[in-house]
Formats: sequence, C-alpha cells, structure tokens
Amino acid sequence: MPEVKEHKAGMFWWADVMTTDAAAAKAFYQALFGWNATDMPAGEGFFYTMFDKDGKNVCALAEMGPDLQQQVGHAFWQAYLAVEDVDAAAAKVEQLGGKVLMPPFDVLDAGRMAAIQDPTGAAVNLWQKRNHGGADIMSEHGALAWDELYTPDRDAAARFYTELTGWRVEKSPMGDGTFYHVFMLGDEAAAGMPEISLDWGEIPPNWSVYFAVDDCGAIVAGANSLGGKTVVPPTDVPEIGQFAFLQDPQGAYFAVMKFLDAPA
Repeated sequence: MPEVKEHKAGMFWWADVMTTDAAAAKAFYQALFGWNATDMPAGEGFFYTMFDKDGKNVCALAEMGPDLQQQVGHAFWQAYLAVEDVDAAAAKVEQLGGKVLMPPFDVLDAGRMAAIQDPTGAAVNLWQKRNHGGADIMSEHGALAWDELYTPDRDAAARFYTELTGWRVEKSPMGDGTFYHVFMLGDEAAAGMPEISLDWGEIPPNWSVYFAVDDCGAIVAGANSLGGKTVVPPTDVPEIGQFAFLQDPQGAYFAVMKFLDAPA
C-alpha cells in the first residue's frame, strides 16, 4: 500500500504497546520487524518511543507506570480509532451502554484522546488528531494491517459500534457454518469480528492488532528465538492468506498476517 496521507474518522489509524520493560520490548520489536526507534520525552523519567520503517511512522511503545503495572500485570497492545470529535464520541459511549475509562484529554499538541470500553468489555482508544495523524504506511511488511474485535457477544458489539462510528456489518461465510463479521465504513473494510470457538478457551474481550508480514512462518520463528511465544501457529485463511498470534517477552499479544497478494 502507498504511503497513507490521511486517516478517515471511523478507521483505525495507530497502535502502541504499553510494556513493563521498554528497553527489552524495543530490542524485541526492532529485531523482529527491523523498525527504528526514537524516544520522545513524555514526562519526568518517561518516554514515548516512536517506531518507524525507513523514516515512516508505524506504531509506538511506552513503559507503564507502577500503578498500571500492578493493575494489569503484563504488557498489552492498544488500538486507536480516529474520530471527528472525541468529546462528542465519548459522551455517546455511555448513552450506548459503554464506559469511558479515561475522559477526553489533550496529548500535548498531538491530538485529543479518550479510552473507552464497549458493552462487552473490550477497550479501545478514540483519537481526534491535531499534529499527529497516525501511521504513515499500512499493510506492508512490518506495518499495521488490520484490527479485530474478539468478544463473546457479537450482536451487542455490533449494535454499539455501528451507532458509535457509522459502521455497518457485512457477514462473510467461513465455510464451516460460522460467519466472519466485517465492519464497513462506506465501501472500505474498517475492522473485523470473528466468531469465538469454545475450543479456544477463555478469551477476554479485546481489540487485537495485526501487522503485515512477507513470511508468516519466518516471523513466528524469529519471535520465538527472541523470547516470544507462539499462541496460534501459522494458520491458513482461504482466499485471504496466513496468520499467527504471538506474545512478546513482556506478555503483549499481537498478530501477524501474510496476505495472498503480498510480495513473496
């Protein structure tokens, strides 16, 4: 995909990992994806690390403070959804049965954000841009490619997000009697929502981030050699490609995807 010049409201535009060990996490992701890292001051003793690929922003990393570490216990990736007016969107969240975890606040001159939780328990960040417009590249090796909602109540989630964002839902048959839900913004696919199988075990409601890769198996092997773990091994998705779920050494879950039309 060419360089992204603008991220529309209603599309995912950014992700960052909140980690318990910034130095170790930076080393892991730089080795895995070949990213460059730039530390930006973010308060006394804290930095927001911007990852880039050939000078193009991809995503970011920040170390959790002691309170958040105690509360959560492990690292985690966060997805960011672009909105026109974060204050108006946050007010609508509670009307639709969700929760505002962090009310809207300014992030320096970069933008304004809020952290919310949908009625099924999945958290996501809302972002109204100012000087930070999101990832510069998407859907190429080492760049963000997709966001997916895992929830036990897809009907409730669909009602919430279609009202909040203006998405509509398209159902795609998976060939095994299940349907994959695609959240559409106009003619563009904004995100996905699979059906959770009972044999997957307990999965807390969450938004998962996917990175595009040229070789799914190689990335999985690389992650394991760097101290990560394979959660779901490389798995074929008919007519789409191959994906895998991984966990970094600090405990953050993320997914990688080799699309069929991507370079070999």
